[in-house]
Amino acid sequence: MSRTRTALLAALALVAGASGTALAVVPGDVGISAVPCTVDYQVQNDWGTGFTANVTITNNSAAKSSWSLKWSYAGNQKVTNGWNAKVSQSGTAVTALNESYNGALATGGSTSFGFQGTYSGTNAVPATFTLDGVTCNVDGGTDPTDPTDPTDPTDPGTGTRVDNPYSGAKVYVNPEWSAHAAAEPGGTRVSNQPTGVWLDRIAAINGVNGGMSLRDHLDEALRQKGSGELVVQFVIYNLPGRDCSALASNGELGPTEIDKYKTQYIDPIAATFADPKYASLRIVTTVEIDSLPNLVTNTGSRATATPQCDVMKANGNYQKGVGYALNKLGDVPNVYNYVDAGHHGWLGWDDNFAPSAAIMKEAATTEGATVDDVHGFITNTANYSALKENNFSINDTVAGKSVRESKWVDWNRYTDELSYAQAFRNQLVSAGFNSNIGMLIDTSRNGWGGTARPTGPGATTSVDTYVDGGRYDRRIHVGNWCNQSGAGLGERPQASPAAGIDAYVWIKPPGESDGASSAIPNDEGKGFDRMCDPTYTGNPRNGNSMSGALPNAPLSGHWFSAQFQQLMQNAYPPLS
Repeated sequence: MSRTRTALLAALALVAGASGTALAVVPGDVGISAVPCTVDYQVQNDWGTGFTANVTITNNSAAKSSWSLKWSYAGNQKVTNGWNAKVSQSGTAVTALNESYNGALATGGSTSFGFQGTYSGTNAVPATFTLDGVTCNVDGGTDPTDPTDPTDPTDPGTGTRVDNPYSGAKVYVNPEWSAHAAAEPGGTRVSNQPTGVWLDRIAAINGVNGGMSLRDHLDEALRQKGSGELVVQFVIYNLPGRDCSALASNGELGPTEIDKYKTQYIDPIAATFADPKYASLRIVTTVEIDSLPNLVTNTGSRATATPQCDVMKANGNYQKGVGYALNKLGDVPNVYNYVDAGHHGWLGWDDNFAPSAAIMKEAATTEGATVDDVHGFITNTANYSALKENNFSINDTVAGKSVRESKWVDWNRYTDELSYAQAFRNQLVSAGFNSNIGMLIDTSRNGWGGTARPTGPGATTSVDTYVDGGRYDRRIHVGNWCNQSGAGLGERPQASPAAGIDAYVWIKPPGESDGASSAIPNDEGKGFDRMCDPTYTGNPRNGNSMSGALPNAPLSGHWFSAQFQQLMQNAYPPLS
């Protein structure tokens, strides 16, 4: 169980007047003191292509000497100038910083600023505002009878739970990964980037081969945090019968070892997270990649089915394990659980899309878990799908054929990760998850830059020349996943980059292998998957295509220098 990020439904009422103005109203009713800040956003004038707005901030928390208010537009609104605040915009994200004369904001105090903007289409009021990283117009959910409640002012060790943990926060730089990156020629250009810490076996909790333990990482996170806010990212990845469709990422636990998963893996992690020493950290978990979607796509009578996935579907241990993890980790007030949601090249087809959301809902409501234990979802973890394909869209038609009919798209409804993540978020809400869930996208290896990056659409000779000539993703097949040749670093980690997206993240540390190119004996439970063999000619899961994998790769999770060098060379945006 966990506390819900519950919006005070009365606290943000959207009122449209006859003149076309819009108002975000925060009434002063009972319980408003539980809201850390309120925002009154009022469109004062609207002439169809532009508008002026006034924004009033009320601070219900500790007094401030400076402030930063952020929001994102759902449409194409652009701020052109502002007054009484320094207002800037990047994409859909807007930031307003105080002027030198209005930075002081006492408890209960208010200040206002205004701006002018342009738009076409609709001019909807932003849904969410954050003041210094804390969501306004939202009840923190204080329970005065619960001594562990994160918003209880009598609980000294705990920070306020926020809507987007990445907003207004630094993100933990793993010293072990950073050292590997910095040791590579040119690696210091990215060695200060935050990456995920993978807890991929029980031994990782106490540290493997003299490496950092879970507590070591948390202690270092406290050091890096200083007096500000900091997110530290952990990958929970050790289900029984893990990744039933890919031998390279098999784990140490057999299909039936659910009790061992609970008592020797999840319970110690949850107990460590719950140590009051770490209560000021924002702990983000990526929960069990490569699991639940397999129960939809790789079972039963499908050509892609594997016997191992049929076993996991029959015993239900994927759902039980994910549910147990969500329940136990969700009990820790400063933990934010993000469940793996595959990627567009896996779940973007109609027969995978809604059923996958349904099975995620099933897992999130078993073993004592509820949807309130799910803060959001993550897509493209450790994958290579392009963030945005700008040279073609799903709605294009070439030579009388839809882009969906091309060999690359193959009737998928999505061409890139951003469109998929935003659409899948809506599907998850329809399936019963909370309407304020956020999405993460792993952009660690989906840049696809370098000299091979197309500069425009392909030739219109056929739908295939159009798509293949214009696509950034240069994989042989969208189903290829192991150490892909030609890949590059993607967008650098950043908060609130697009509507519905909490952050772009590097959960898969660049330079760590996806799997060995040939069989390597090991005590980590990792098998040899032919998809990591560059000579492999494929299977139904990749359209019987060549694997596209780099040669001479080590075991998954081990450092792969040649891959790291390629990722830097093909980074997009390019490295400076």
